[in-house]
Amino acid sequence: MNGEKKLNLFSFTMIVIGLVIGMGIFRTATDSAKESLDPTIFFGAWIVGGVIALCGALTYAEIGSRYPVTGGYYKIFSLAYHPSIAFSINSIILISNAASLSGVALIGAGYISKVFLGNGTTDFIKAAIAGVAIILFYGINLLGLKMSSRTQNILMVIKVGMLLLLVVALFFPHLYVKNLAPLQPVSYHLKAYILSFGATLVAVSFTYGGYQQTINFGSEVDKPAKNIPRGIFIGIGVIILLYLTVNYSYYKIVGFDVLQHRQAGQEVAAILVGKMFGETGSNIFSTLLFLSVLAYVNVLLLSNPRVMLAMSEDGVLPNFLQKKSKRKSVPVAALSLFASMCIVILFFAKTFEQILGFTIFLDCIGMATSAATIFILRKRTKHLDGTGIFKMKLFPLQPVIFIGAYVFVGISIAIEDINTALTGLAVLAAFLLIYFIPKIFTKKNY
Repeated sequence: MNGEKKLNLFSFTMIVIGLVIGMGIFRTATDSAKESLDPTIFFGAWIVGGVIALCGALTYAEIGSRYPVTGGYYKIFSLAYHPSIAFSINSIILISNAASLSGVALIGAGYISKVFLGNGTTDFIKAAIAGVAIILFYGINLLGLKMSSRTQNILMVIKVGMLLLLVVALFFPHLYVKNLAPLQPVSYHLKAYILSFGATLVAVSFTYGGYQQTINFGSEVDKPAKNIPRGIFIGIGVIILLYLTVNYSYYKIVGFDVLQHRQAGQEVAAILVGKMFGETGSNIFSTLLFLSVLAYVNVLLLSNPRVMLAMSEDGVLPNFLQKKSKRKSVPVAALSLFASMCIVILFFAKTFEQILGFTIFLDCIGMATSAATIFILRKRTKHLDGTGIFKMKLFPLQPVIFIGAYVFVGISIAIEDINTALTGLAVLAAFLLIYFIPKIFTKKNY
């Protein structure tokens, strides 16, 4: 790729920001606050989450720079580990993405249900609304519709505009809540502090996710040794600042007690906007947010079935997933299976909190094992050192911090809800069996 066609610093920085800023910040503030013993732990977790994201983004950027191939996770796992690990981890990542789609759809359903049905909407109704959105965009994708980059950019502008609106609220001091929980350390037993901090990081990790996709851009960045670390530092820095400012706005205007004890039908961002512009403004905000959710649903329904198709073509998923529609070349079988996974997870869990824990636990497995490939790649690609690729300074500090953090989060989920952790491990074990059982029968036939 010529230098003129490669991503410059600004473009790569915008990609980093765009990959991370999703829908989580409109909901996970309440989930993280609920697990926090006090505001110090709450804000501390958001700062630490940003540092972990920075370490992860730098790690994945070097992985992508050392092994610049289309296919990201799947190809890296295939190179570094046994094929069974590549198959199993990538399969649970697909499950995690399906759970993430379902969780984000539930966030949107929570906001839009308040507009039309008022407070107190049941979890089943919210799951049904989210399910309708998934089915709607499943049908659209069957028709071969691809959302244009212009539409995606417009929706991204709407999303960032909504975030900035939450920040602007800080300039209205008359909206501030009186008698706030103090921003100062409170004395707790060390065990209670650790458990609270770990549980808080679960929701924070969901909101900071997305930076791992920098693995796909190592060979497409102009002057990677210089622009990749700069773009990641600037991008993650902007995100940390934005997330902290939005959460501080929630803290000052909605109140930490409300964040901790959110009632059914109360969506924190809508409450804040309602204080600024009244019920009408809150309803308009909720509707715009739902539109942003639909864009996210559409993007995941576009991308993940194509990953399944690629895995099928490589022989690690069943052949029937290669079936395409004749007219539009849509991967019908893969799309149908992925959409079905989303619906099953949606009604299996029903609430965002249950989906959140399941998604992040699977992510913990995928993130830790994928980041660990940097140690293998560094040994196998020593000949690339000094050729202009991106190479982390202070190595192995960044991947060690990143891997350790996700191991800590995974343990925190297991302590908080052992069933979620066991379900995640059972899913991983099931995929390992799916890989090995056909090979055992094949050998017996010979």
